[in-house]
Amino acid sequence: MPGGGTPRVVLLCGGRSEEHEVSLASARSVLDAVGDSLDVMPRVIDRRGRLLSAEASHLLLSVGPPPAHGPAPDVGEDLAAGLARLTGDGVDVVFPLLHGPYGEDGSVQGLLRLLGVRFVGSDVLASAVAMDKLMMKAVFASHAFPQVAYAGVRRDAWTRDPGPSLARLESLPWPRFVKPANLGSSIGVRRVDDADAQYRAIEDAFRFDRRVIVEQGVHPVRELEVAVLGNDAPEVSPIGEIRHGAAFYDYATKYTDGRAELLIPARVPAPVAEHARALAVRAFRALDLAGLARVDFLYRTEDDALLLNEVNTIPGFTRHSMYPKLWEAAGVPYPELVRRLVELALEAR
Repeated sequence: MPGGGTPRVVLLCGGRSEEHEVSLASARSVLDAVGDSLDVMPRVIDRRGRLLSAEASHLLLSVGPPPAHGPAPDVGEDLAAGLARLTGDGVDVVFPLLHGPYGEDGSVQGLLRLLGVRFVGSDVLASAVAMDKLMMKAVFASHAFPQVAYAGVRRDAWTRDPGPSLARLESLPWPRFVKPANLGSSIGVRRVDDADAQYRAIEDAFRFDRRVIVEQGVHPVRELEVAVLGNDAPEVSPIGEIRHGAAFYDYATKYTDGRAELLIPARVPAPVAEHARALAVRAFRALDLAGLARVDFLYRTEDDALLLNEVNTIPGFTRHSMYPKLWEAAGVPYPELVRRLVELALEAR
């Protein structure tokens, strides 16, 4: 960043995952919030993994007139070559606002690391482990964090003979949740209440991943979330709660206005809130995360048990998403939050 001026930031969004549209919505919110306060250049990765031109990215995101400098190709270019050219042209920070596989799972982070450019968020290993629910829960178990009972199912073993996999699931109480191991936004997730529904849900989840996780359901339960911000000295937000009338917090409930209520601060006993905040920091450090994360908990009201559910290294970032709303409640408005994340990316770690 020559002369200590305003950093030049490339905002990467879109991507190949099923969460492509969610990423675009997050990017639009960032661009709308920062205005001219940061030098941010959005670049969209299309569903084939190609990097779209600056002009095409601006038009797709509807963030004003496209830049006037030079013609751009009509189709996208190779992602690695495009990022190498961009980062060699004076870019200081890349903000990979990419949800799900091929963006949140360490893939893009590894490419950026090879290119020698700083980026917002966690590094390669931390991103990969946090994205993979089975690996993440193994780390949680190694630290004795409280969590629900679960088991993994591999597609190759299931295809040969589902019997042994089903036998391993027998000890899990009903209801259960079936999820692809590497995906977010509740895509491919189903709540199941019997063996037939479970069989169909596992078959469906294999459309998204070769590994599936089956978790014990918790009832009655409240869903709490904590936002974390920082590198080696992370800060935590107040506690938020999600309330909805759906069977679980599915994709439609998450991204349809009016289907869910976000309560900040959550109305929970003070010891529960403090335990959640402390556990969020411990999970952040256990996974060696950086920059940002949203830590999700299941609060079992019948016995006041707090269970660590999952950690999201690139949480939803629209103005209506829980992560920025939690920081807004803590006195960090959305534009300042984006600036803080860019500053954290520029820190030496």
